[in-house]
Amino acid sequence: MTQDATRIDTLVGGHAAKLSERLQAHRAQLFPPDATRTLRTFTSGEVADLLGVKDAYLRKLHLDGRGPEPEIRAGGRRHYSPEDIQALRHMLEQGTKTPGTYLPGRRDDDGLQVITVINFKGGSGKTTTAAHLSQKLALDGYRVLAIDLDPQASFSALHGFQPEFDLLDGGTIYDAIRYDDPVPMHDLIRKTYFTNLDIVPGNLDLMEFEHETPRALAARDGAMFFTRVDAALAEVEADYDVVIIDCPPQLGFLTMSALSAATAVLVTVHPQMLDVMSMCQFLLMTSNLLGVVADAGGDMSYDWLRYVITRYEPGDGPQNQMVSFMRSMFGDHVLNHPVLKSTAISDAGITKQTLYEVEKAQFTRSTYDRAMESINAVNGEIEGLIQTAWGRHGT
Repeated sequence: MTQDATRIDTLVGGHAAKLSERLQAHRAQLFPPDATRTLRTFTSGEVADLLGVKDAYLRKLHLDGRGPEPEIRAGGRRHYSPEDIQALRHMLEQGTKTPGTYLPGRRDDDGLQVITVINFKGGSGKTTTAAHLSQKLALDGYRVLAIDLDPQASFSALHGFQPEFDLLDGGTIYDAIRYDDPVPMHDLIRKTYFTNLDIVPGNLDLMEFEHETPRALAARDGAMFFTRVDAALAEVEADYDVVIIDCPPQLGFLTMSALSAATAVLVTVHPQMLDVMSMCQFLLMTSNLLGVVADAGGDMSYDWLRYVITRYEPGDGPQNQMVSFMRSMFGDHVLNHPVLKSTAISDAGITKQTLYEVEKAQFTRSTYDRAMESINAVNGEIEGLIQTAWGRHGT
């Protein structure tokens, strides 16, 4: 090695600084510092679909002067804000004969639903799946808390948080689960521009939990590590119906803590041989490690576990074989609907948005509709599982 060769840590650090600067400039261009990121309005047709009513019924409510006043655009088209949709839900719920029709969240005896989204291999669509699920449940009237447990913080970035700029003084769930001087969970929760959706963002601080836990275990220091996420959630349990945890793509102490806190597990799978082989190793390790956690007193009982096929291409023969293989192996544990691979989803991601945020006009109609139908079908299945866990028929 020559004397003037660049050290790898210096090189990587320089690249990180350049990239961070460019990303900040990109964000400033998309969302100027003085601008507050907001969610688009929804057409009356979209709102009718969300509420499960006819568009004509919404028009009649408007003409009768009932409910929020929509924004009227060219051609008399009515647009509603997310706050308007929630106001409609509250109004319609008061007049319904079937409780929970328009506000489907928890009732007095229902437990908090904690859905942990995991995969051992990057690129499986884990964060995209978790983000679309969180946002759709929020649009459907559930009170949702999303927790970004991944130090890479992609979920946070999708919701307008750039960790190296917005979380300079902490603010991740690490602050609530650390061993020394933990912070109350309430102090870490941030509102998003989505009505009903709050977030605890992530950043590299989360890695500290991976480093500190072995020391705490060696010192037999207080409560076991796997109880800490669950204990933090208990502080805010009354405020939410559903918690979605986006885990890092590795099986460390963070992921095991999230699995111990979970009432349900969603495993994203890209249907290709290498990914399924990787998942096999992941499941073996998960089983072994969680067995140890269970033996140490961890609660390993779940309402449900499901595999969701992601980035699925219906015309791809080998993918179809892999999906059939998984269904034959795992049966009902594989969701009926896959998430399609779609340029609409990937293009939306370029501007740090999901399908629920982008304007339909930006895409070819058939591309957008196909992607939205796919993602709604998956989220609808999961919502049905949540309702079933509460002892109600799936929606």
